[in-house]
Amino acid sequence: QVQLVESGGGSVQAGESLRLSCTAYGATTNRYCMGWFRQAPGKEREGVARIHTNTGRTYYADFVKGRFTISQDNTENTLYLQMDSLKPEDTAVYYCAAKEIIGSICPPLGRMNMYTYWGQGTQVTVSS
Repeated sequence: QVQLVESGGGSVQAGESLRLSCTAYGATTNRYCMGWFRQAPGKEREGVARIHTNTGRTYYADFVKGRFTISQDNTENTLYLQMDSLKPEDTAVYYCAAKEIIGSICPPLGRMNMYTYWGQGTQVTVSS
């Protein structure tokens, strides 16, 4: 059983930056797909970015390309999301999720039901 614990959320002004962290406890391999997802009030949860922890291959949703960077520290079993140039529309609860995987291809961000483990979420609020 993998437990994911997020941290790093907060309230910032538009244009500022935040870095989210997600530490995985109980991980038994280094072959996971891990992703960041978010849910704004009144909206459906959506995928933000994902990474294959073994290949390092990343993928971003169009609305964060060039502003957000997903990365990992395998020695600490920690996933990061560096968020720059934040906009008010980035306001949401951000969740990290993981799925143990055998191959080299991660489920699409739109297939959230394929991610097995989820964190509790961390609030990000961006004011204009």
